[in-house]
Amino acid sequence: MAIKGSLKEASLPDVLQLLALGQKTGCLSIADRSNFGYIYFEKGRICYASIVNRRDRLGDILVKHDKITQSQLETAVQRQTKELGRKLGEILVGMTVITQTDLERYMRVQIEESVYYLFTWTQGTFNFEADVRPERQDFLVSINPESLLLEGARRVDEWSLIEKKIPSFDLIFVVDKDRLAISEAQLTDTQQRILSLLDASRDVNQVIEDSGLGEFEIGKALYGLITAGFVHRAGRTASPADAQITDARVEEHRNLGIAFYKTGMLDEAAREFRRVAELRSGEANAHFYLGLVALKQARWPEAMEALRLAAEKGGGRPAVFHNLGFAYEQLGRLDEAEAAYGEAAARARTDAKVYLGWGVVALKRGDYGGAAGRLDRARELFGKAPPPAWFWARSLAAAGAGEFELAQDLADEGAEAYPSHAALQNNLAVLKELSGDLVGAEEVVRVARKNEPSLPQLSKNLGDLAYRGSRYDEAWEAYSRAIELAPDLGDDVYFKLGNIAYKRNSRELAAQLWRKALEINPKHELVKANLDTLSALS
Repeated sequence: MAIKGSLKEASLPDVLQLLALGQKTGCLSIADRSNFGYIYFEKGRICYASIVNRRDRLGDILVKHDKITQSQLETAVQRQTKELGRKLGEILVGMTVITQTDLERYMRVQIEESVYYLFTWTQGTFNFEADVRPERQDFLVSINPESLLLEGARRVDEWSLIEKKIPSFDLIFVVDKDRLAISEAQLTDTQQRILSLLDASRDVNQVIEDSGLGEFEIGKALYGLITAGFVHRAGRTASPADAQITDARVEEHRNLGIAFYKTGMLDEAAREFRRVAELRSGEANAHFYLGLVALKQARWPEAMEALRLAAEKGGGRPAVFHNLGFAYEQLGRLDEAEAAYGEAAARARTDAKVYLGWGVVALKRGDYGGAAGRLDRARELFGKAPPPAWFWARSLAAAGAGEFELAQDLADEGAEAYPSHAALQNNLAVLKELSGDLVGAEEVVRVARKNEPSLPQLSKNLGDLAYRGSRYDEAWEAYSRAIELAPDLGDDVYFKLGNIAYKRNSRELAAQLWRKALEINPKHELVKANLDTLSALS
């Protein structure tokens, strides 16, 4: 079940209710222009939630609730920098400053806060992928989404008021100390806590960061201070174009780009990686990801240019050259693809996928011996049954070298390993036809076309077999289906359709079909001869 949409069309609470009622398991990703969040479900209940680039506030929550001291938190954070891979909560339990029960309780609070924060997003997109689970399974909660909806709705209502006073988190506020001094108003603990941070140098983002409190808490406290006249706006932080470029800013865009890419939100991913490339012109990884996005969208020239830039800027990983080789291959620039794949193979001598791609390029260049050697090396490296593309390429390499018995053995093996793979079945049918087994070839093609009716080559091959057997009505139907799926499939299809039309005494239609064949291949001598004959008869 795929659920996608815009938050303008369907609110997040509505989506949560739908997933809860459907008892769905999977990951709901939510994105706006500047952030990205996840909510994971297990049979309709929330089991985890997180927001990319939002600081892990578990420690701050524990300090706020007097479960640990600020000093204990700082000690745990220091240990975490030396014990990579360990979560802050694990370290605190290991220090015996909190119990496992406390950890689970406040992890739940943290997850709830993340969901509440996501409720405030009213723009952007959402996407649900079924059966996707969090990377870490050692701590998950089980929360009924309906229990969060009421509190979430209340917070959203308050945010609508708060945003009128604080429309952007890059605003800077300052305390009116004189007015506050003569007032008898009672401030909340949170308001007292943030007064020293409203010093005309921090924007709201920095106040949130330095206070260790949540966005909603700070927003509500600041809203009250502004409304009472104790705080007023003093400016805003510099625009991104003028601000000093920091590693943190670049990392933020990079994290968002990766998160978008992993969930298939390719346009959004490209936007973030373009921003990284703008901020860090020498960043090879940004161009690498831009190339991957373009490859997934079949924008071959853009992919080639981005990956070429990644290689030039120091992206020496084998994956850069592997994907660059694939981009060149799709553009038909086989010599350059050969060089790129060769560079990838030199850097990753045990990567089976590199040798597979390199072998396919050799096949397309007509180097059947080179293709066989590379593909045989790929099979060694796969260590188990190779993927369908290997059988497709290796059987064609054998056939190209005139080793038809080996080619058919490989085609048989591939068809047996992947019985529903249409391209492999098609290869097997062609080889059976070449060996004279026309009945077997037609049987294979018919089964393959039934399983994959959208593959034009199968309809063409079925047409060829029917045409060869003088079953012209069947051939006409199969060829017509082939060109419906792929109008430029080849001159041979239109040539034979024209021949059938001529046999049916439809000379005008035959001429149209032959002219189409000549348009695809101006050197087709038989088509020229047929048209000349037809012209002489007119």
